Amino acid sequence: MKDVSAKGESIELWIEKPAGWKIKAGDSISVDGICSTVKRLRGNAFEVEYMPETIKKTTAGLFRKGTQVNLEPSLRANDRLDGHLVQGHVDMAGNIKEIRKIGNSVILKIGFPKQYRKFIAEKGSIAANGVSLTIVAVGRDWFTVSLVSYTLRHTNLQNLKKGDKVNIEVDVLARYLYTLLK
Repeated sequence: MKDVSAKGESIELWIEKPAGWKIKAGDSISVDGICSTVKRLRGNAFEVEYMPETIKKTTAGLFRKGTQVNLEPSLRANDRLDGHLVQGHVDMAGNIKEIRKIGNSVILKIGFPKQYRKFIAEKGSIAANGVSLTIVAVGRDWFTVSLVSYTLRHTNLQNLKKGDKVNIEVDVLARYLYTLLK
């Protein structure tokens, strides 16, 4: 994160563009799992803006200069699908309740508001800070995921500490199935 500024009730962020990325104003980029529109470009950085609803539901309001974020360009129709469908429509900010290291992997226990329990299933999909993960176990207001060494090396999930907040997006198929069957 290069710079953060508040504009009334919204915030604007300047984010360093990864080497080799070709982006233009209007492109969609996932920033820690938040679907973000590139507002403008300047040098090796791009600007995004978040409205009050995004600030309320996500960790965007916690971003500061120097914050490391996961970045991913939008999937194009002819791209290979790898992982599960992640839209960047963050449902909530979960909180890290526990971190356990087991060999080269790490188990995260993430707390969430109980009203989302209906969308979370053992061995189902979930996204944390935009990273597609498989749920290992589920409780009334928590779930666990296991992070392999590659994910730890290549995402900001490696920097998490107990009490930190993460952006959580439930599986879109679970959300639609629940709505259909309701």
